[in-house]
Amino acid sequence: MEQQVRFAVAVAINGDAASLGEGRSQPLHALSSWENLILVRWLLVVSAESSSPQIHTAFYKFVNIDDLEAFASFFREITASITGSILLAHEGLNGMVAGSIEQIDAFEIAVRNDARLEEKFSDIVFKRSPCKTVPFRKMKVHVKAEIVPLGIPDVDGRKTGTNVSPADWRKLIAQDDIVVLDNRNSFEFRLGRFKNAIDPGVVNFRDFPTYIKEHLDEWKRDGKKVAMYCTGGIRCEKTSAWMQGMGVLVYQLEGGILNYFKEMPDAEEDWEGECFVFDNRIALNTKLEETDTTLEDVYVNEPDGEWRLRRAKRLDEAG
Repeated sequence: MEQQVRFAVAVAINGDAASLGEGRSQPLHALSSWENLILVRWLLVVSAESSSPQIHTAFYKFVNIDDLEAFASFFREITASITGSILLAHEGLNGMVAGSIEQIDAFEIAVRNDARLEEKFSDIVFKRSPCKTVPFRKMKVHVKAEIVPLGIPDVDGRKTGTNVSPADWRKLIAQDDIVVLDNRNSFEFRLGRFKNAIDPGVVNFRDFPTYIKEHLDEWKRDGKKVAMYCTGGIRCEKTSAWMQGMGVLVYQLEGGILNYFKEMPDAEEDWEGECFVFDNRIALNTKLEETDTTLEDVYVNEPDGEWRLRRAKRLDEAG
């Protein structure tokens, strides 16, 4: 049964099994909308019987969504047999889910191709990574004011800065006129970072704009350009969109740290430590493999470490 499901997904994508599991983004031109719907529903139900290991896929897109409840209903339907967290807001979609390879194949096909999503995510990028620990205990789909809370109104995440590929990023951050900014919380920075990166010292992403405002004049005076990175790219896209027109060039790592690890076999040449992830795996190395790091390791000596640890355990126990 497992092989049948995987073959059906591969054929649905491009007529053969050559690209299975590669996160390809081709639309299902060969299938009508109702055929696609039947295929996806069949896969989501049947693939629940799969015995293959779990994989994790992360995704986001800034795009205008009018009917949030309709979209939330759709995502609750297609995630009935998998686990994870999905946020929807008028500004777009942000999520991460986990399941068998067959379930994740089916989920990604549905997001890219189901007519009910009005082709808003036909080109969305999925970033996959393996799992040793089950990442989530249940599935949550929520409607929020923002998919990533910068705390500044009317920021259009579609009008972002310049994306830089992983290969070009390596060259960029070696330049003398570049300020390499870690656009994450301080505890994430301390666990792992790009060499020569600056820790803005923020406790929450909403604090990041304050750091930018405090240093913007200095960067402009010194003729500096800003290169930002974060885990998957979403925080940088929102921040760089807000920074447009401030008088400094802003670059961001395409696909974030996780994409860098995927695309650069020797990522450890530029990276020190591990990468924190917001699920039960806790941290990944540069090969996208789960490490033995615990939450206690992550939050030790943090000013709000005890609170974060209690909160994480409470959320885990609540499912």
